Amino acid sequence: MRSIIKPARLRALFSSSPLEHTLRIFDAVYWISMILEILIRAPYQKTWKDGTKTVQRDSIVEKVLLGLLAVFMFVLPLVYFITPWLNFANYRLPDWLGWTGIVLIICSLLVFWRSHYDLKSNWSPTLEIRKNHTLITTGIFAYIRHPMYASQWLWVIAQPLLLQNWLAGPTNLLFFIVFYLLRVRAEEKMMIDTFGKKYLDYKASVGAIIPRNFGKPN
Repeated sequence: MRSIIKPARLRALFSSSPLEHTLRIFDAVYWISMILEILIRAPYQKTWKDGTKTVQRDSIVEKVLLGLLAVFMFVLPLVYFITPWLNFANYRLPDWLGWTGIVLIICSLLVFWRSHYDLKSNWSPTLEIRKNHTLITTGIFAYIRHPMYASQWLWVIAQPLLLQNWLAGPTNLLFFIVFYLLRVRAEEKMMIDTFGKKYLDYKASVGAIIPRNFGKPN
């Protein structure tokens, strides 16, 4: 394992090349952000496991989509980081785009944290309704209906700016387009089935991932 890791990213940490140092900063920011995202979600994950579910729509398609999301968000970036196997797919962007990626991923984490904070026990990783589930329309949800997905949009746009490799970076963006279209359609149907007109009124007044106005919330 040592011979695999050393020629890849870890040796570059001690390189005298300014280019390598900059790319390693971008790599480090990505993985620090990944750790922070896990830490943000951890307490809500425990609450979710302890809760009672009244509606579950975790189909095979749902499980496959979540599995592929993990591959493109974690597995391929990890292979890129610790091995030279994906070096053939490297590309180089201007530094300012990498720094833009840092700004985007920080914004992603802020939205991700706020989404969990406002949802509290209503959060779940799969399509389901919990006992005493409520429709959250306050906090960040007063501005956008799907802030969790908004945070992931920011993430998948930042990823190819930070991880400058065609397999570790842009593939997650391409996959997430499909994931988002399929997942949101199913989630909105579940919310309409559960909350009826209340959710339809909410949907009519609040944008999905982009606020319809930047003044006071509806």
